[in-house]
Amino acid sequence: MSDLSWLSRSALLVGNEGIAALQTKHVLVVGLGGVGSFAAEFICRSGVGEMTIVDGDVVDPSNRNRQLPALATNHGESKAVIMRERLLAINPDLKLHVVNDFLTPQKCREILAGRFDYVMDCIDSITPKVTLLSTALQQQIPIVSSMGAGGKLDPTKLRVTWLTETWQCVFAHYVRKRLKRLGDASRIKAVFSTEEVMKDSLIMTDGNNFKRSAYGTISYLPAAFGGACASVVIRDLLGYPVALEQRPERIRKKKPVLRKRETVD
Repeated sequence: MSDLSWLSRSALLVGNEGIAALQTKHVLVVGLGGVGSFAAEFICRSGVGEMTIVDGDVVDPSNRNRQLPALATNHGESKAVIMRERLLAINPDLKLHVVNDFLTPQKCREILAGRFDYVMDCIDSITPKVTLLSTALQQQIPIVSSMGAGGKLDPTKLRVTWLTETWQCVFAHYVRKRLKRLGDASRIKAVFSTEEVMKDSLIMTDGNNFKRSAYGTISYLPAAFGGACASVVIRDLLGYPVALEQRPERIRKKKPVLRKRETVD
């Protein structure tokens, strides 16, 4: 029998039965950047018994301002491998599967052929994100998806709702548009921000990993997105209510103003 005393403070909130329930769950976390690395750690620290983490990227110096795996000492190393060591150091009893690869349609189908209780989408580019979301919808697995955290500063503007009900987030608009023929976006919970994007922070990229542009990021905001995503997963798995925002009526009547695409982190 595993020693679960390290979860005693969590048990005060959710009870021993809640901890026991989480021990039986398997959560998939795709993307280990600024949002996903923190989200994965929060899921691990909650006591979830089995996790699969997916990311084919390596640490870049520019990641150090916001991504949990990124240090001055590990540039060029695999994020997935670094997170494996970290998660197992937190919970040595965790049943952990690591996919050190980028998410192609074929890889996505292979991964989602397994049994998952929840999918956490923390991908920061639209094409693989839509691939994951549409495949998870086909498999009828509950999903929470992180929207655009770039170009923003205020964590109090974060909201949770169905993807179809998001507003003010251009990244979410593009995801909805791409998903329109592939799956029912109204079944996807989304974490998004109602804050206006700081457009002056935009840079163009080389198009690598499906990203043509990116906004500036601040240390704490992707982590806040990761925490919000993890909270949705844990509350849903335990049957606790998750209050979902309703799009304001004044927003419903307006057509979105499209700008450059935001990125997750």
